[in-house]
Amino acid sequence: MNPESFLTATLRALPHGAAVTRILAAAIAAVEPGAAVRRFLRREGEYLHAGDAVYDLRSFDRIWIVGAGKAGAPMAAAAAGIIGERLTGGVAVVKEGHIAAENLAALRPRVEVIEAGHPIPDARGVSAGERIADLLRHTTERDLVLALISGGGSALLTRPAPGITLDDLQRLTGSLLACGASINEINTLRRHLDTLKGGGLARLAAPAAVVTLILSDVVGDPFDVIASGPTVADPTTFADALGILERYDLTRQTPAAILDRLQRGACGEIAETPKPGDPALARVHNLIIGSNRLAAEAALAAARDEGFNTLLLTTFLQGEARVVGRVLAAIAREIALSNHPIRRPACVIAGGETTVTLRGDGRGGRNQELALAAAADLASAPGALLVALATDGGDGPTDAAGAVVSDTTIQRAAALGLDATAALARNDSYPFFDALGDLLRPGPTQTNVNDLALIVAV
Repeated sequence: MNPESFLTATLRALPHGAAVTRILAAAIAAVEPGAAVRRFLRREGEYLHAGDAVYDLRSFDRIWIVGAGKAGAPMAAAAAGIIGERLTGGVAVVKEGHIAAENLAALRPRVEVIEAGHPIPDARGVSAGERIADLLRHTTERDLVLALISGGGSALLTRPAPGITLDDLQRLTGSLLACGASINEINTLRRHLDTLKGGGLARLAAPAAVVTLILSDVVGDPFDVIASGPTVADPTTFADALGILERYDLTRQTPAAILDRLQRGACGEIAETPKPGDPALARVHNLIIGSNRLAAEAALAAARDEGFNTLLLTTFLQGEARVVGRVLAAIAREIALSNHPIRRPACVIAGGETTVTLRGDGRGGRNQELALAAAADLASAPGALLVALATDGGDGPTDAAGAVVSDTTIQRAAALGLDATAALARNDSYPFFDALGDLLRPGPTQTNVNDLALIVAV
């Protein structure tokens, strides 16, 4: 990725702005999906190596690719290149606009690529789910399925359970995103309302052998949560899913068909998702091939090369974006004013994913809101800035990946008549940073490993 795609008004004005953009670009490059696939998957003649597992391709009549997620296209293109002439066909579903021409050319005509909606599922995602289900329904023990899973797969790969409509899922997803529920909680519900999630894809593919390569976008890399774990045993239950609705007081606004399914499942009237030891999972091999930590460590190495003193704070950053923003601003102030916990010039890196509870009707995303919440406190941190970035290039329902704030943000905003406190109250971070020229707009990066926050103090 071109480092200049990360430049904002603030970064252009700073002597070290170019260095910060190179750090961001290095982080994204480290989790490029095609390279990640090639690190873990290789073919030597008739033997396919997937991590530590080895498959004799002479044991299989057909080899299929099924992919779901924002990184689905480059992952599928890399896998297709490795499998070569033995590839039979496949289907990959990706977020609309997240496919490069070269990946499409590498996949056609054997692998069908479908673009669908995210984060709210749409009819195209349901169509993709049906296409993949049709493919897997006819597999035998002589088939090998390569499942390529990345963040966004939960919304993109949708096959509603019997009695549940797409409209039901759309309404529930909107409610969950607005209330501040975590991705773990959201995907617990999804796994019990969809036939491909929570081990459902593996159940459909059985008795075929399944190799799943996973690019993680979830804090801690839990297999069952990433894209709702289509090839993984589900440790949660229908009762757990019901409990989440009750926790966020969503029961009364949840579609009746969803409540009915969850209640019947909790009573044992509907079979649970596959659990550990389920025979359907006996021939499944799951591998994490890329994660937030890999991106954070690449950023750390790049910052060190740029001459910064570095610290990896955490890759488990979670919580309300506006609260986390103030915490990170406090760290920036500490470094700027006392050279603790690390001496200037400093670059502190944190990874993870925050949430936003909607209180207003503004426009923005979790990274933009995090940055906006930090702005006021950074005003008293001379020489400090904070960058908040969604690694997939899209922060919430916007064309921005995040934003940059510095010790001058509040002053510059006031000169334009902008009120940071009022914008935060409305969840209206996007127009605020757009007016300042401080939105990060690299475009779709073709990868997805959570978010990164950089604190820089010089």
